[in-house]
Amino acid sequence: MAKGTTVRMRHRVVVILFVLVIFCFSLLIFRLVNLQIFQGEFFERMASEQQMADTKISAQRGTIYDRNMQPLAQSATVWTVVLEPAYIDSDKKREIICNGMSEILGLEKEKLYELSKKRSCYTIIKKKVDSDVKDKILQFKSENKIASGVRLIEDYKRYYPLGNFASVVLGFTGADSQGLAGIEAFYDKYLKGEPGRILTAKNAIGTDMPFDYEQMIPTKSGCNLRLCIDETIQRIMEKNLEEGIKNNKVKNRAAAIAMDVKTGEILGMAVKGDFDPNEPFKICDEEEKETIDNLPEEERQKAKSEALSRQWRNKAVSDTYYPGSVFKMVTASMGLELDVVNEQSTFTCSGSFKPCEGAKAIGCHKRGGHGTQDFVRALCNSCNPAFIQLGQRIGTSNFFNFYKSFGFHNKTNIDLPGESTDLFFSADGKMSITDLAVASMGQNFGITPIQMITAASTIANGGNLVQPHIVKEILDGDGNIVKSIDPFIKRRVISERTAKRVTAMLYENAVNGAAKNAYVPGYRIAGKTGTSEKIGLSTHGIKDYISSFCGFAPYDDPKIAILVFFDTPTGGLYYGSAVAAPAFAKMMQEILPYMGIEKIYTEDEIKKLDAKAPDVIGKTVNEAKNSISENYLSPVVIGNGEKVISQMPLPNEQIPKGGTVVIYTENKGEESTVKVPKLIGLSVAQVNKLAINSNINVKFSGTDLTQSGVISATQSIPEGTEVKPGTTVTVGFMHKENST
Repeated sequence: MAKGTTVRMRHRVVVILFVLVIFCFSLLIFRLVNLQIFQGEFFERMASEQQMADTKISAQRGTIYDRNMQPLAQSATVWTVVLEPAYIDSDKKREIICNGMSEILGLEKEKLYELSKKRSCYTIIKKKVDSDVKDKILQFKSENKIASGVRLIEDYKRYYPLGNFASVVLGFTGADSQGLAGIEAFYDKYLKGEPGRILTAKNAIGTDMPFDYEQMIPTKSGCNLRLCIDETIQRIMEKNLEEGIKNNKVKNRAAAIAMDVKTGEILGMAVKGDFDPNEPFKICDEEEKETIDNLPEEERQKAKSEALSRQWRNKAVSDTYYPGSVFKMVTASMGLELDVVNEQSTFTCSGSFKPCEGAKAIGCHKRGGHGTQDFVRALCNSCNPAFIQLGQRIGTSNFFNFYKSFGFHNKTNIDLPGESTDLFFSADGKMSITDLAVASMGQNFGITPIQMITAASTIANGGNLVQPHIVKEILDGDGNIVKSIDPFIKRRVISERTAKRVTAMLYENAVNGAAKNAYVPGYRIAGKTGTSEKIGLSTHGIKDYISSFCGFAPYDDPKIAILVFFDTPTGGLYYGSAVAAPAFAKMMQEILPYMGIEKIYTEDEIKKLDAKAPDVIGKTVNEAKNSISENYLSPVVIGNGEKVISQMPLPNEQIPKGGTVVIYTENKGEESTVKVPKLIGLSVAQVNKLAINSNINVKFSGTDLTQSGVISATQSIPEGTEVKPGTTVTVGFMHKENST
């Protein structure tokens, strides 16, 4: 009995052991299948990562050019300094390398010494090293006969050769060459290229293996951008914005946009104050920087961050503002298109107007009123009551439909980051009678400058809303076009007939209306002033105004539109006609000739055209005097010699007709000087008289000088400056009675 039991137990144990063996083998087989088939890729990747060191190499970022292929942002070659501990085979060599790199790179010797003992043959110790430092390292290696242990790898650093030129538009890059603002950020995927890699094999104990086991995967350079911006136009705009900021003590920056009215190409976009993209984290406003530096430490960082954000912000795209009377060109277009008004329609202005019973009266800038006037005159007078009445004829529904059609209710989708949308009374366009009244004259709703210039271009080009864009082409490294940004018409907004009628009214406004300070002789300007008051008080303790002007030229075949606006002028004048219109005129005065646009003068303008100073050097005094007089100029002789040895103005220099040419007959006469008088705040006759008495020439710029109410506002050479007799001073004029 006992024996049978023992046999059965043995059989049972054998069966159990057999089952266990089968089970264990099954688990092992399952595990092997799982590891090799289902998880094989994962473990292969892990093994590869353990056996390989992967170092990223920056790609060369694409160059940004203006429309004429002038580089605006490019990548300069720099170097990454790499320590190679695996090749430092003695303490003496380690000492030499650490001492040398500490001195050349300004690094701590102790830290370098620790790094030099790592089990690695690739340890970065400094990035973005310039050529002069690279040369010192190469010289150090040569002098100390160091073939390995220190290595230089080519890298790239973003560089902006023109400094703060168009900086707000271009933006800047971060430490890893990624775009952080402006075009650099918006087109980052095209500009950044594809980084390369250095793969270094590791041995069983985790130490990097020699060069034989290293593989370099090359970088792929980024694409280049060709912008629509023209460097010359941009410079002209920036120069005149800076001058306007200084003259009018503008507290909250200024902006200007120039657009090709037919294609939507942005020819210039200037924002001041700006920054240097080579040093983007430096506050450029010295007064603001000093204020921040004097703050308590706990407040300083926040204030600095806010200041940097402000100087990086693209005011032309990211800020909304009340357009003011500039918007009246849009309201006029609505009325003419709907046929609720024509050029002969009359409006009566008593100085204010109540839009409805019980509403508060809305005033006109001319308190006594404009009386009865036709529609053209109402626009030229920028009469608020007339446009409120026009708004009532248009109606809330039609107003909002046109508002949307002109592109104000949506972003323009310009190829720049941070574009804001509008701030209308309601998302669905519902408006009260009072809302419609103030909207008709451009108040109490916010739009962006890029929306306004796009709407103005719609009127200028015959009624088509075009897509604004800043980039013209994307190019590869060989100059081949990867992508072309072609002109695109979104829709027709108004008829060509309506557009021409509004344009003619805006031209009349520049010649005989409130926009006279934007007048440029010979160039047929059309445009509208704007002055808008912000709600409440500014942080500067004064009422905030935005002074703007928007116009285009030539009015009979528009090529370019420009919007200029100054945020919070505090210099005493704040009307768009006094602050923005003169800046617009100065821009157009330089830009239009550069664009090759032909001058067509009126008879009055022809009479005042400049002459060229004749070349009289070497002639006898009598010959020189006759030659000067034949050119309708007055000769002044200094010295007792018989022949002319020099003259002022120089030969062929532009000089106003009736001006003075000073001829010198003795060397010592050339040393004589005169003081430039104060030429600001005077009439044309007074400026002429002072110039004659001071023995200098004056060249007039700005508004049409044949009309009344003209006063000098600027002079190119400051009062009291010592100059040679006959020197030409440019005096800018404006209409003092304009107040819109």
